Amino acid sequence: MDFRTQLTVSGAASRTSADALLLLVLGDSLPAGLDEPLAQGLSEAIAQGDFSLKPGKSAYLRQLAGVKTPRVAVAAVRDGSTKALKAATAAGLVLLKGLGVKHLAVQVLGGGSLGAAEAEAIAAAASEVVYLYNTTKPSASPAPVLNKLSLLVASKAEAKAADEGLVRGAAIGAGVALARELANRPGNHCTPTLFAHEARKMAKAQGLKIEVLDKKQIEALGMGSFLAVSQGSDEPPRFIVMHYHGAAKSEPPLVLVGKGVTFDSGGISLKPGGEMDEMKFDMGGAASVVGTLRAVAELKPKLNLIGVIAACENMPSGRALKPGDVITSLSGQTIEVLNTDAEGRLILCDALTYVERFKPAAVVDIATLTGACVVALGGVRSGLFSTDDSLAAELQAAGDAALDTCWRMPTDDEYDEGLKSNFADVANIAGRAGGAITAAMFLKRFTDKLRWAHLDIAGTAWKSGAAKGATGRPVGLLTHWVLAQAK
Repeated sequence: MDFRTQLTVSGAASRTSADALLLLVLGDSLPAGLDEPLAQGLSEAIAQGDFSLKPGKSAYLRQLAGVKTPRVAVAAVRDGSTKALKAATAAGLVLLKGLGVKHLAVQVLGGGSLGAAEAEAIAAAASEVVYLYNTTKPSASPAPVLNKLSLLVASKAEAKAADEGLVRGAAIGAGVALARELANRPGNHCTPTLFAHEARKMAKAQGLKIEVLDKKQIEALGMGSFLAVSQGSDEPPRFIVMHYHGAAKSEPPLVLVGKGVTFDSGGISLKPGGEMDEMKFDMGGAASVVGTLRAVAELKPKLNLIGVIAACENMPSGRALKPGDVITSLSGQTIEVLNTDAEGRLILCDALTYVERFKPAAVVDIATLTGACVVALGGVRSGLFSTDDSLAAELQAAGDAALDTCWRMPTDDEYDEGLKSNFADVANIAGRAGGAITAAMFLKRFTDKLRWAHLDIAGTAWKSGAAKGATGRPVGLLTHWVLAQAK
């Protein structure tokens, strides 16, 4: 989608050439200086009860006399926050879906000047609303055709800041859409092999270096824990490594590690049948890594970034990993598998050991890891775990800036007690209490040489119910974090 700013003067909004105009109104009264045709149209809509300046209200006004754009939508903004602006933008855009709008002009009325954060929020809302999954649904309605968004601003200074936000928002929006698309595809359409193919496609399009290791190469590395998870499936595993070079090769890279279980049945510790279809989303962490690399490649920050993905299926069979089995990880540590449905940590631990070779500046792993995190935080914030205070603060700040929030959870040493085993160096689960924390403590055992953080996105990577589908989170958080490190 093409995002750009357009300078306006008094009265110019009504003369803007576009397929539709979206007005975002902040405050409990119409702002002074609104050009006459729009002021009259909005006043009439309020008088007739079609619209009110209350948070959450929006209206489609169709053609207004004296206004060049054939369609006008208006939405009330709750307050001056970027979160409220994004929500109002989405509400207004929903009214225009299905109307063939290719070029949308947006103007914010009331409040102060428009900055980069506000422009990014508008762009992000537009990208999210126009996304439509139809890859395996030929009967789906055609995707919205919106391909140009113009943000109307009043000065060159405002335009400069807004341009920065629109560029960032467009790139993140494209990354989020890619992550959503990959995660939404059914398990038979997004196997580890096909996931690797899509990663190659993205890397080639964005000029990234990529390496995809097959089962024999993974075996040669000694990734016994990763391979143990995959051994029950007929689908071969893939280990994907993507490189973005924006700085000298001598500069230590940032590394993102994604859990890529393309379908998780639970293995021998079989999950209940209800909602098991949603386990196609268990590669949401891997999808977010691909989406983030896509966004970063477009924005071109001056740093080095590596994305690592361990992709496999977790299935029951005569060859499958069994409760009580002891396996050997790439680090040499042995693991007693008490529950085969705690498989994400088994593939991540080998990936975390693998990335030591890059001598990274920081490592963040992203995984739909535990139902316990959903119980703790619901679907609002992702769980954040790190023993590095500065890294945790960076990620929290990035999440706040991206409106893709997380919440730091504890990593006290006492939580590690439950992982002790009589038969191996560590067990793969502890008791039920604090399950998201003990999962993070398991991963921590494989990060002694790393500045590391873990994001548990089990509650935020997808939605259930009528709105079932991937969210693309935490592409926004990760992209903001990467960009902040470049500064």
